Amino acid sequence: MTHAAAFEVEFEVPASWPASLRPHVLATLNHPTPYLICDLETIRRRYRTFTDVLPGFECHYALKCNSAPEVLETLSDLGSHFEIASLGELELLRPVGVDPATVLYSNPVKPPSHVAATYAAGVWRFAFDSEAELYKLARYAPGSAVYLRVRVDDSTSVFPLSHKFGVEPEQARPLLRLARRLGLLPYGVTFHVGSQCTDPGAWEKAIAAIGRVLAELEEERLRLEILNISGGFPARYTEPVPALEDVGAVIGAAIEDHLPYVPAHLAAEPGRYLVAESAVLVASVLGREVRAGESWVYLDVGAYNGLIETKQTRNRWRYPLWSSRRDHAEAPQDLFTVTGPTCDSSDTLFIGASLPSTLDVGDRLYIGSTGAYTLSYASSFNGFPPPSVHYVGG
Repeated sequence: MTHAAAFEVEFEVPASWPASLRPHVLATLNHPTPYLICDLETIRRRYRTFTDVLPGFECHYALKCNSAPEVLETLSDLGSHFEIASLGELELLRPVGVDPATVLYSNPVKPPSHVAATYAAGVWRFAFDSEAELYKLARYAPGSAVYLRVRVDDSTSVFPLSHKFGVEPEQARPLLRLARRLGLLPYGVTFHVGSQCTDPGAWEKAIAAIGRVLAELEEERLRLEILNISGGFPARYTEPVPALEDVGAVIGAAIEDHLPYVPAHLAAEPGRYLVAESAVLVASVLGREVRAGESWVYLDVGAYNGLIETKQTRNRWRYPLWSSRRDHAEAPQDLFTVTGPTCDSSDTLFIGASLPSTLDVGDRLYIGSTGAYTLSYASSFNGFPPPSVHYVGG
């Protein structure tokens, strides 16, 4: 079998790895695997950086990324607001004491029952991207504020979103005009450059497109109150990504250069940027085999236990890898196919992963930057449980 390009061999733990979760620290822990260990102080630090770099923007953390109570409490204590995609996510915020009136409901297509229940609870701002959704909102959330999801170029992201959501900019005027006729408040516009966007210029292009939309709407004497730039802010995995400071500078300049006016309310919905680098997933090696000349490592965690993003990217999604081997940095490196514990043959995580040739059954593999989506996606498929979770920095 022809391997994909090997993972970069890193003879030092990646700089993005929290100091509290370095391999020499993890080696002292004896939790049963698989487990996720999360450093809450890393989340605090990332939040402070985000709010410093994007002054004037209200941070609405995207719950779908990691909705663990400890994460939500940490961010709420810092003053973060939240973005939801369902009634279930709003329910997760209740124990944290979040006021529903501060929440953005940014899923453009929502179950009617969720619209009615969240509206009754106090949510008053809803995203949409179609006439049908406007009629739904007018019926189940009468008088609510609506913001339109506009499709933008998301080709420089790892996880594009524009195929599923968003309308072309020229549709903004008739849709917001309809919203007004239906008794809804035309409140704003939003866009998404795609998850894990690696090009700061994507935000400039998107804001320029939004600027043209705002200018056209002014002809209708319609000034919008919110510009929501959503998420896409990248986290560090194995390859360098643009610094948030660079992204923030592009966004600030684009707002100044391309908008006919600055809406009173600027919002962003970071997810991955805030939590991805806060956690390490610890797994045990269950087996090591050679099949048709190919070296395989079997772990007690797989795609169905939280690492499904490797499948979404055809095994090209790379996480920083380290092992519990004392000789990890000195041993010769072999290329391995790393697979999960289930009987599903597609439950394979990495192809061509560079790991110590001495790796053996009972060793542990540390998978970095796993604070985003790991828990959200995890299931008990085939009877293998999701990772347990432990926290430091609380």
